[in-house]
This record gives sequence, structure tokens and C-alpha cells, in this order.
Amino acid sequence: MSRPVPDLVLLHVWRVPRRGVAPALRRVAADRTAVRRTPGVRFAKVLGTGTGRTFGPRDADLTRWALLTCWSDRAAARRFDDGPLVGAWRRACREAWRAELRPVAARGRWSGVEPFGQPAGGRDGGPVVALTRARLTTRRTARFWSAVPPVSGALHRSPGLLAALGVGEAPVGLQGTVSLWRDDAALRGFAYGSDVHRAVVDRTPGEGWYAEELFARFAVEASAGTLDGRDPLA
Repeated sequence: MSRPVPDLVLLHVWRVPRRGVAPALRRVAADRTAVRRTPGVRFAKVLGTGTGRTFGPRDADLTRWALLTCWSDRAAARRFDDGPLVGAWRRACREAWRAELRPVAARGRWSGVEPFGQPAGGRDGGPVVALTRARLTTRRTARFWSAVPPVSGALHRSPGLLAALGVGEAPVGLQGTVSLWRDDAALRGFAYGSDVHRAVVDRTPGEGWYAEELFARFAVEASAGTLDGRDPLA
């Protein structure tokens, strides 16, 4: 099912201290339902994170969590940002990063829907975020994991990459990446100029790795905070 292009997509990333992992896990369980009931939310996912280098269970980072929300209007998003759910994370975390995103391109589905609609496409001169997400086919998981490290290595060495993290709804099987790039040209340089990435893309139809997949690109309209101790857009 295709949904309208959101007026705004918000991405929050929070880092909690190690002593805050257990409370964070409880908050995640409660937030999955609460955020979907928030007025103005069209689509929402509370996500665990990792390095994105292997996508195996050892990749997970229980001290960092993310929240992706799609909004029908910006006023509702601002109210949410000032509300109790985000406030609880803000008080509990030791580091936070927030980005306001505008969908530029999207293809594929997430939980059976097209959460970012069908944006008109085009290119933007400023920073961009790329989101990839897939639900793996169980019998193909091991073969997928074996293909990941070379692509991940190429990603983290790419010129113009400002930040990257793995995201997932579960430790295994529901996997994705969020990457922040200097501009659209840098992202396209990796997507089309990396031999190992292109080789994996070419293998995908024949391998049947994914039961569901999504790729989306966003223009970064605003951001605040830090990732790993620095402002990635500074």
C-alpha cells in the first residue's frame, strides 16, 4: 500500500549509559505502541542499532537506539518533540542526534507499506541521508551475512560519508542501514562506483536474500546534536 509523501520525517538517535540499558529496553517496548498512537504520525519504527559491519547478533549496540517517524504535518512533529516520550529519552541519554528529513526518493516496502510514499525524485545540493532496510529470507541469512563485510568496509571508507549505523527491529532478520552523506554526489559515488557494492546489488535478484526490501533517500533540512561525540555536519 502506497502512502502519501510525509510532510516531514524525523530521525532521533539516542545513546544511553550502560547503566541505562535495562530502562531503555523497557522504554522501547512501551514506545512501540505509544508512538503509533500519537496524532499526526503516519508511520513509526523504534529501532535498535549496531555498527552495520556484519548485521549479526554481535553487531548490536544496546546503548544506542533510534526512532524514525513520518508526519502528516510539522506542527504535530513539533508537539511530539516537546512531549513526554521524547523528553524521557532526552533525560535518560548521554548523547542525542536529531535530523529533520524530506523524502526525495523511495522504492520498496516496510511492513507491507510504502512509508515514504512515492517522492518525485531529483537531486539536492546539501547533505543527504540514505536508508536501506530488508527483511531477510531465513534460509538465505548465512549467505547474506557472508556478503556484508566487503560492502560494509567499502561503505565506511567512502569519500563523503559523514556517519553510518546499522538499524534493525530485531537482532537478526530485520536489518538496515542509515548513512549520512556530504551530498547526493557522494552517495551516488558509493552506490554506483563501488565494485563490491555493485556486485552485491547484481547478485540480489538471483540470491533471493530479501523477503521485503526498501531504499529511501532524504534531504537533510535541519539537524542538532552529536553522534559519537561530534556533530557529523559540522
